[in-house]
Amino acid sequence: AAGSLHLPEFGACWALFLGVPQAALPSPLHRCPHSAIPVKFSGKQQASHYLYVREHRVREGTKSSWPQKRTLFVLNVPPYCTEECLSRLLSPCGPVRSVELQEKPDLAESPKEPQSKFFQPKPIPGFQVAYVVFQKPGGVSAALALKGPLLVSTESHPVKSGVHKWISDYRDSVLDPEALRAEVDTFMEAYDKKVAEEEAKAQEEEGVPDEEGWVKVTRRGRRPVLPRTEAASLRVLERERRKRARKELLNFYAWQHRETKMEHLAQLRKKFEEDKQRIELMRAQRKFRPY
Repeated sequence: AAGSLHLPEFGACWALFLGVPQAALPSPLHRCPHSAIPVKFSGKQQASHYLYVREHRVREGTKSSWPQKRTLFVLNVPPYCTEECLSRLLSPCGPVRSVELQEKPDLAESPKEPQSKFFQPKPIPGFQVAYVVFQKPGGVSAALALKGPLLVSTESHPVKSGVHKWISDYRDSVLDPEALRAEVDTFMEAYDKKVAEEEAKAQEEEGVPDEEGWVKVTRRGRRPVLPRTEAASLRVLERERRKRARKELLNFYAWQHRETKMEHLAQLRKKFEEDKQRIELMRAQRKFRPY
């Protein structure tokens, strides 16, 4: 019975559960039912997992970066089903242009970043949603008509699970220092080049009025800051200490007043003894010694 399940309100329930804005949902007049596609992890598995799919549509007047009539919205994607796996499962319906997994529905595609072997985004825990973009609109209608069951792990395309997946993840976590250094150096070279281009562009546009006659004011014209040395750092710390000392409440309590008097008396006694020693020394130096 679940294989022929059609839930017109299933998307709204999921959106309410995930906290998706209502603009991301289709309007009631254009809300289409979800088709259930049975999926099995392998041929040995008896029970089926169901993917709920429908054509991606939004309300009128709402902008979406996903192409209309060519995007398939997929719910209930299991954690072991990757983007490559989902693309392979739906490739019989037509050429797949892109597949993106997300934690919850969204109206825009995630910004594409260069793939890295060492720096990868944190995997989304639990079940996910997917946006599958076909090259032709016929791919969406063919996917809605799929009966299944579809096999995720096959002999030609095995998917690791259990202990084998843990071992594979551990091996992937052990990095090659030389390869990591090479990738970091390449990234930093590209970043420095980008920063240099932005600074050159900013210098060209500095002082040039825009279309409305406004001139952009930057901090570039200020006096350059000198690098801070150890002596300069000590002077800054001493200045901060004196500033905090001025803000403190002196002789606010009775014990503070007593300690201040005692410290003052101790300093007077110390100075008196030093003066006595200096006077005795001066007298000894002036003593008349004829022989």
